[in-house]
Amino acid sequence: MTHDNILYELSKKFALRVIKLYSFLCNERKEFVMSKQVYRSGTSVGANIAESINAQSRADFVNKLCISLKEATETKY
Repeated sequence: MTHDNILYELSKKFALRVIKLYSFLCNERKEFVMSKQVYRSGTSVGANIAESINAQSRADFVNKLCISLKEATETKY
């Protein structure tokens, strides 16, 4: 199911880019506080999309995607 889900695939690629950014900020810039927050919110986007795939109801599905959107907005900020 997930191999043809474009939102799932793009969020996974995004999470991998966030992890690389986190490593760069920690290793090269010695920045640990903000990088950790970007890491958490950025990887949470895909985690919530993955959870939405097995939602228990339509309302649960929408809720997971809304949480994912909030995490993406936080990461962007």
